[in-house]
Amino acid sequence: MRLEPGQQVDAYTIVRRVGQGGMGVVYQARDAGGHPVVLKVPFDSLLDDPGTRARYAREMEIARALDHPHIQRLVATGQSGGVPYAVLEWIEGSLLREHLYSGQPLQVEEAVDLAVQLCDALEYCHARGIIHRDLKPDNVMVTREGQVKLLDFGAALLQGGRRITTASLSPALGTPDYMAPEQVQGQRGDARTDVYALGAMLYELLSGVPPYRGDNALAVMAQHVQSRPAPLRARNRQVPPALEAVVAKALRRDPAERYQTVADLRADLQHLDRVDPKALAGESLDDRAPGHPPGHRSFGGDWAPLRRGRPAARAVAVVVAVTALVAALIFGALAGRPGQ
Repeated sequence: MRLEPGQQVDAYTIVRRVGQGGMGVVYQARDAGGHPVVLKVPFDSLLDDPGTRARYAREMEIARALDHPHIQRLVATGQSGGVPYAVLEWIEGSLLREHLYSGQPLQVEEAVDLAVQLCDALEYCHARGIIHRDLKPDNVMVTREGQVKLLDFGAALLQGGRRITTASLSPALGTPDYMAPEQVQGQRGDARTDVYALGAMLYELLSGVPPYRGDNALAVMAQHVQSRPAPLRARNRQVPPALEAVVAKALRRDPAERYQTVADLRADLQHLDRVDPKALAGESLDDRAPGHPPGHRSFGGDWAPLRRGRPAARAVAVVVAVTALVAALIFGALAGRPGQ
């Protein structure tokens, strides 16, 4: 459903089109009292898929359950001409992504403050069994007063909820630059998946670049599984050693070696003077599967013994795993394009 400025959708008047995401189009609108709101409308092409409708319904269910100062508030839902829509809080500010366009890092104090606010929002979500799974600077607004607002729970997981399979998008997917290794391997993830994504975001805020870069999504996702990012202080000497160690721990490949909760991460961010970088520096389990002896590593969810003479086989296993996810990403993006 394409909407034009001045068009009426129930009690809401369209002001302008703001943009679009993988699931639909976002408009600025006015309510009956003249107050600005966001109106989100899913693409018509996606609504033909029962799985996508279920995913949209789950997003609305999650949004209704959330009421936190650092999360965009759902105002109302409705249908117009058989097409569902959502009305959300209008936020005066800019996407966190816009703060990174220059490629320059933020001031350390500002980056830490934004991360702490995101920890607050995520702790609230996790306490209610909600895992975001698509944390990225494009899903975070920063108000003129410096307040963080977390957006877009379209990929969120409601723990205990059934798995939803859609024709256009794998439910395990996030965004390549911020995907945890377990997401690359096709797993659903848990609270520690959000810890990893927040660590990747904080790395970018402090360095100006994401932890891993490559010519395509496949190359980036493979690095999440196989590699370690360059030390933060090699990119920005203003980062204190304690903060470098905190970010490195959040980015551990093995979920068991990360911060187990965002509350733990926030505690270290707020008390860096108490952090011992040497105590956080080891990666004793990152080169093997959690709960398995040395010589085992996970690719695509299956543990296989590592043979030092078989690096090519290990690389092929990673490529196979991430190729399937890249194909799903591409297919999802194509299916998400609005009809002309």
